[in-house]
Amino acid sequence: MKTDVQIAQEAKMLPISEVASKLGISEDKLIHYGKYKAKVSLDLLEELKDKPDGKLVLVTAINPTPAGEGKTTTNIGLSMALNKIGKTAITALREPSLGPSFGVKGGAAGGGYAQVVPMEDINLHFTGDFHAITTAHNLIAALLDNHIHRGNELNIDPRRIVWKRVLDMNDRALRNIVIGLGGKSQGVPREDGFDITVASEIMAIFCLSKDLEDLKERVGNIIVAYTYDGEPVYAKDLNAQGAVAVLMKDAIHPNLVQTLENTPAFIHGGPFANIAHGCNSILATKLALKLAEYTVTEAGFGADLGAEKFFDIKSRFAGLKPDAAVIVATVRALKYNGGVKKDELGKENLDALAKGFENLEKHIENVNKFGVPAVVAINKFPTDTEAELNYVLERCKALGAEAVLSEVWAKGGEGGIELAEAVVRVCETKESNFAPLYDVEEPIKDKIEKIAKEIYGADGVEYTKACEKQIAELEKLGLDKMPICMAKTQYSLSDDPNLLGRPKGFTITVREIRVSRGAGFLVALTGDIMTMPGLPKVPAANKIDILPSGEIVGLF
Repeated sequence: MKTDVQIAQEAKMLPISEVASKLGISEDKLIHYGKYKAKVSLDLLEELKDKPDGKLVLVTAINPTPAGEGKTTTNIGLSMALNKIGKTAITALREPSLGPSFGVKGGAAGGGYAQVVPMEDINLHFTGDFHAITTAHNLIAALLDNHIHRGNELNIDPRRIVWKRVLDMNDRALRNIVIGLGGKSQGVPREDGFDITVASEIMAIFCLSKDLEDLKERVGNIIVAYTYDGEPVYAKDLNAQGAVAVLMKDAIHPNLVQTLENTPAFIHGGPFANIAHGCNSILATKLALKLAEYTVTEAGFGADLGAEKFFDIKSRFAGLKPDAAVIVATVRALKYNGGVKKDELGKENLDALAKGFENLEKHIENVNKFGVPAVVAINKFPTDTEAELNYVLERCKALGAEAVLSEVWAKGGEGGIELAEAVVRVCETKESNFAPLYDVEEPIKDKIEKIAKEIYGADGVEYTKACEKQIAELEKLGLDKMPICMAKTQYSLSDDPNLLGRPKGFTITVREIRVSRGAGFLVALTGDIMTMPGLPKVPAANKIDILPSGEIVGLF
């Protein structure tokens, strides 16, 4: 089998103008980035505002394992398969971060014969959106430190600055640093740190904004620090919002590329799913809904993180009503959740499969809690036995969830026809009664506990003393009436990555609440979750290279 890079490099791409024309997008609405990439002007969204929306399908998954699930691959394959059965479809994805691409996860453009292309560009600098976000974020940091250096008229307490710097790379050495050293002319010394760009509030704002003016207003509402009197200091107090909007003026237009089978793909924005809300931009999703009968989008990691945030944050803010959700699972990953070691996953083991199936069962229940019909896509592997596949199919059927086999990795759109037909059938025959899990007006603890108990299956929630103090302060400042964005390990329904399957008898520990006032949500940090990842012992970067011919190797 060829590598993903080899398959992508052999793709017969169409000029992006041709891909756009199939959707009725005229040349004057394209901002070209070479022959195969373009941004689509937001003017088009305004022109199409009265056109009815197509169907919205969310692709989510069980908790990720080293065995692999193939969520993005399934998303891309489903969109291609929908086109094969006569439906116009667009895939709407997040942009990959350079941190995971050069760290442990690798690229995020799908795999096998279900990829988006040009794969190398998408996984690297693409159209520069992340660089714009990084620069915009760090501009606010520079303005903040300059203000303190120039006299601190806002009475900012340097010990209570909450706006770190960002970098789109995994670098643990930058988590906690000291800045301003070297004498009076170098600034005011203080503790600081870096988050990864995809955890930046600017990234979240970018993905939740309705237009450039909305982005500017949200940026102005970012809380960057607190005064000595305990009052919040906003980015607008530093007059930062105008300059940030200028830096973001090009990035805000959705990026259009294509799949290996020339299905249109919007890839725009990419907040981290275990830290931020893990969904592509509202603008790209809304544009896709106006242009196609079916928009196939994704939310990061398992349904406990990605789908919950898609429903409770993105859909709430955007006024979206998802028509169906596809939950991706593999026999291998379910056996891993049942206690089988990675090197033993190729052997039939129905007992472990039964135990691990509990993880999928919980995710099906969770999607149903939001009133959205679920379809299970079993991403088929060559080592899966007929008995194992039939077991999963029958168990899903007993739970009232339609389940089908998917072979898009090996066969492209052709391998997803059964899945596409199931999705269309569900969208046309089952009504979505979508509703968020909680009311934003509820107290902070009530919202967190609803997520922990109903979505994760926890017995309850514990809060550190520092977190209890933060919650009391937020309620006093009137900053509590916002959705909750849970920052939690992706590997488990709990906040302990070692508790696989469907753990019971556990509590969630919330150690900190961060305010993303501009984005419009509160971030609850649980367990040992990091907002700046580190590199593994052998980073993916060690295997990436470019040959004299210009061919890139090792990029997943």
